[in-house]
Amino acid sequence: MALEKIVAVDKIEVVENGVVQVRTATKFIEDGKELNRAFHRHVVVPGADYSNEDSKVQAICSAVQTPEVVATYQAAIAAKGI
Repeated sequence: MALEKIVAVDKIEVVENGVVQVRTATKFIEDGKELNRAFHRHVVVPGADYSNEDSKVQAICSAVQTPEVVATYQAAIAAKGI
């Protein structure tokens, strides 16, 4: 009876303003059968430090969150007073 816990990023979405949405799935598997699955979601906003993210998330952030996207995002946030 082997119980295994697998944590993996299973969905990455990019929103129009450059925000990257990340879903992480945690699966508990016993003898090859999935017992339970839970999800956690978080976002990586343009300009945030993403160095501790999964390598796939880092690659997408690096490609999408250009200096221009970061500047536009920060200007939009400042205009909203957030």
